[in-house]
Amino acid sequence: MQNLTEFPGNATDHNSLSVIIKLSVVIPFFCVFLCLIAVMLHIFASHRQFLDATRYILFSNMLINDTLQLLSSVLLFLFVMGRVKFALVYCVPLLFFSSATFKNTPLILATMSLERYVAIFYPLQRPTAWRSDRIWIIILSLWLISCISTIAYYSVDKSNPALNILSTPVLCKSSLVNLSPIQALLRAAVNILFFAVVAVVILFTYVRILLETRKLRQDKVSVTKAMHTVLLHGFQLLLCMLAFTHPITETLIVLHANWLPEDIAFFNYFCFILIPRFLSPLIYGFRDQSLRVCIGKTFLCCSNKVKPSVRGKLQDSLLAS
Repeated sequence: MQNLTEFPGNATDHNSLSVIIKLSVVIPFFCVFLCLIAVMLHIFASHRQFLDATRYILFSNMLINDTLQLLSSVLLFLFVMGRVKFALVYCVPLLFFSSATFKNTPLILATMSLERYVAIFYPLQRPTAWRSDRIWIIILSLWLISCISTIAYYSVDKSNPALNILSTPVLCKSSLVNLSPIQALLRAAVNILFFAVVAVVILFTYVRILLETRKLRQDKVSVTKAMHTVLLHGFQLLLCMLAFTHPITETLIVLHANWLPEDIAFFNYFCFILIPRFLSPLIYGFRDQSLRVCIGKTFLCCSNKVKPSVRGKLQDSLLAS
């Protein structure tokens, strides 16, 4: 979300040690996240059973979306921390990806909940759009909705006329693009609409599946799992909504602690952007038994490949001595 990646411009005027600590926290955190996501995507690409299942295709789409969101936000964080200035024409794509992927996350969660609903209520005659070979249509529609809403948001008012978008070097912050109260109002309205619709969808699917568990006497296990999955999507939505709590946390920190503005911004960014995006796919991924087994085998194979090479080096060193 672009407003939480907008750190104060005097961040490097603070203690340089503080900046180094922040970078030392964010960069390893993001690298670990990227490695885990790469492992999951590799598993999806190398196992046919995952590519034939709609739920795993949607989950892989969520992994890609969260990776793009974190990548754009971390780049914005590094540029502002390092006081790197460049033309606005290069800044806008980063802000666009950060905003569009932020809006796309709740849409994906709603779609995954609806997929569980369709799997329970239409197990034999699943609608064509929800089949694994056609689900890309829904995925493309989600991306179009999030991108179009972001384009409309950036196009609703004019940017600063004093800036030359091709040559004027600026710090890449959303305030350079979003200057109008109309834009702030539109952003708030769109975000509230997105999350409200998703909350209603998740609540609807959860209640319907819950009622279905009481009717069925057979196959209650799969229905109960689907109900728990939808409940997990609701928890993931709550993690995403933590990004909207930054005005409250800023007020509380100012009242009870003597923190600098850049430290407050970093606290909000790390706690309400990085950590929720890190936990959301991992909780869902490691909860799935099939995926968890494949992840364990992947790490086990990597460790088995490393051990013989290490053992060979030790033998070579002993022979040389």
